[in-house]
Amino acid sequence: MSYFFYEGVFEVKVLVGISGGVDSAVTTYLLKQQGYEVIGLYMKMHSGVNHKENLEKIEKLSKLIGFEYYAEDVEEEFRKEVYEYFVKSYEEGSTPNPCAMCNIQIKFGIFMNFLEKYGCDKAATGHYVRNDGKFLYEAKDKTKDQSYFLFGIKKEVLPKVLFPLGEYTKEEIKEIAKKIGLEEFATQKESQDICFIDNSYIDVLKFHFNPEKKGKVVNTKGQKIGVHKGYAFYTIGQRKGFHLFKAHKPHYVIGIDAKTNTLIVGDKKDLEKTKVFLKGVNLFIDDKIFECEAKVRYRAPKIPALVKMETKSKAVVKFKEPVIGVAKGQACVFYEGEKLLGGGWIRGAKK
Repeated sequence: MSYFFYEGVFEVKVLVGISGGVDSAVTTYLLKQQGYEVIGLYMKMHSGVNHKENLEKIEKLSKLIGFEYYAEDVEEEFRKEVYEYFVKSYEEGSTPNPCAMCNIQIKFGIFMNFLEKYGCDKAATGHYVRNDGKFLYEAKDKTKDQSYFLFGIKKEVLPKVLFPLGEYTKEEIKEIAKKIGLEEFATQKESQDICFIDNSYIDVLKFHFNPEKKGKVVNTKGQKIGVHKGYAFYTIGQRKGFHLFKAHKPHYVIGIDAKTNTLIVGDKKDLEKTKVFLKGVNLFIDDKIFECEAKVRYRAPKIPALVKMETKSKAVVKFKEPVIGVAKGQACVFYEGEKLLGGGWIRGAKK
């Protein structure tokens, strides 16, 4: 089933978010092939990437495919909306999701403001997801699907955005790149880490607080049973990296108290939660109470759940079976089959 919608493409001008990577390169090519008039926009978000090298690649691409491109400096906006959020999350003992936040605030926030400046009707990116103008759907390539990270973009944006890669696998995209002479793009190494971090996220945090301050490890009764190297090194579900005085069975991080620099550990059973509390909820539907399948991490399985909205932005999610690895700061995302219904930021959980 195709979720693409193309109406009068020959009259439509599209602003493409272009990065210098294979996905945005092939996105631009596919749109040109479909008859759209394309303008590329490279956003300088931070100093963690080589802008000069990326722009040189885009220059080659623009000559090969035939399109104009521009660059915009959004580093200050990125610092406020993504970088500071990232640091603050760790300071509070949460596990941030900077990719989802970047999509909300930058790639489908600030980027959309440039449509008018460049006289464009629609926007396009190289995300692996499908769009019918009303809802987003998982991509054909489930190993690359990025719908989870797009739960927070506003539904008003959907009619204005094209996602040409949603109907392709990553390998198909690489093959297209090779066939049209983009070997350099097709063979370059993919980034697997957070884009603004060169080495370790701990190195970033050192500029703002001491993440290497050792602290105590306690059990569910509050008794000190070990030590850790700094709470920012850990996330919920982790079972290594801390030292216990005596341990005859595996222990898992089940809680982080940033104020006292304390890790709470317990059995794997203690990780199981059936009720999750959300803030910053964004929905593509109008229902206040609805059943769905939800997942609490990008690679987590979908579990049947009932969602009840408490306010316009807060919700309680009751899972039909226990979920593991619920971390404050991560996203809980709702689906109906392949259809994305929305999601929110985890603020707490209970058994």
